[in-house]
Amino acid sequence: MTKERLISLDVFRGFTILLMTIVNNPGSWTTVYPPLLHSDWNGCTPTDLVFPFFIFIMGVAVSFAMPTKTFDNNTFNKIMVRSLRMFCLGVFFNFFGKIQLFGLEGIPLLIGRLAITIGVGYTLMGNFSLKNKTYLMLSILGAYIFLAFSGIEAYHDVRLPGVLQRIGIVYFVITLLYLKTTQKTQVIVASTILLGYWGIMTLIPVPGIGLANLEKGSNLASWMDGILLKDHVWAVTKTWDPEGILSTIPAIASGIIGLLIGQLLNRPLPKIEIAKKMGIAGITLIILALLWSIAFPFNKSLWTSSFVLYTSGLAILSLTLFYYVIDIANYKKWTKLFLIWGVNPMIVFFFSEIIPQGLEMIQFKNPEIPSEQINLQNYLYEFWIAPFFNNPMTASLAGALIYVTIWSFILWTFYKHKLIFKV
Repeated sequence: MTKERLISLDVFRGFTILLMTIVNNPGSWTTVYPPLLHSDWNGCTPTDLVFPFFIFIMGVAVSFAMPTKTFDNNTFNKIMVRSLRMFCLGVFFNFFGKIQLFGLEGIPLLIGRLAITIGVGYTLMGNFSLKNKTYLMLSILGAYIFLAFSGIEAYHDVRLPGVLQRIGIVYFVITLLYLKTTQKTQVIVASTILLGYWGIMTLIPVPGIGLANLEKGSNLASWMDGILLKDHVWAVTKTWDPEGILSTIPAIASGIIGLLIGQLLNRPLPKIEIAKKMGIAGITLIILALLWSIAFPFNKSLWTSSFVLYTSGLAILSLTLFYYVIDIANYKKWTKLFLIWGVNPMIVFFFSEIIPQGLEMIQFKNPEIPSEQINLQNYLYEFWIAPFFNNPMTASLAGALIYVTIWSFILWTFYKHKLIFKV
């Protein structure tokens, strides 16, 4: 049994996934407006809000998806399968660019990779029986594990962590907490996680390095990634991962805070009273975060405790605003664009990771420099978008907005025909 959809939550999710698509798909990564980039280390830009907002929204949605707390073996299996399907989808993004097929190159290899992508996407997002979902998911997960640790050169350094992987883990933990514990226990668990993580990161010495620290590449979370994940981390950071093992633990607290707000929204109270309570909660978390950041700075890569409170506070205030305008003031005419994005986030997430990699594989002679190759993605930007703008940052943003516009037409078609893709 599911509760009636909360339009403001769908709109907030749509806003978040749309912003994610903009920041992940600039026309050129070399010319991006600073607010559309992640903080280099400490700090918090608008772009840094996207991921924690999405985890918060997922937490809110759990109580709407399961308003009646029923827990049995079948429910547990459903939760586990959904979590692992998300995890497997995320890992596939990392495998896509490494798939090798019988020595194929160029367009034939791309076609082969896309065929596998369609198969994996259908397997992990198709509407099968729970039993078949389980077998299919375990088969794909087993294939990943085999390839990653088989010693095959192409896959020896494939990345295993990632955004969807973290979302899957958080979903599993917070859903079980929701079904098996009280709100008081959930508050205690979130508080324990945040305080415990602060203690772990600031008090425990880093083996082989020395005193506890919060510096890039030498902190305890980085050390743990290097020990447990070895080569299977983000290629940019090489020795640690921004979605690594230890830093996933405080992300659970982000999900729990969303879970608590979702339960507040389901309480039989006047809507304006709920909005007031949410506003107070959001402001309180932001104040606590600012105070804590003096000793434990905002840091997305480490997912510091102050970062959890700050981003959760902003997420609560954002949802409060949407809730007041849409569900209390009943002003909904402007929401359609965000709704079509909000009800179908998974399909956007999946193909937005695949499409750029596919476009990069299509290469041909550069019209301006015949001795060099250019891929289709760069060609479209450099010859069809950039020439129309004097400011390269504006051109880069225009490239992202064009990509968003194309996706908006696709999502409108899905929305019109009631096609919703879920894991």
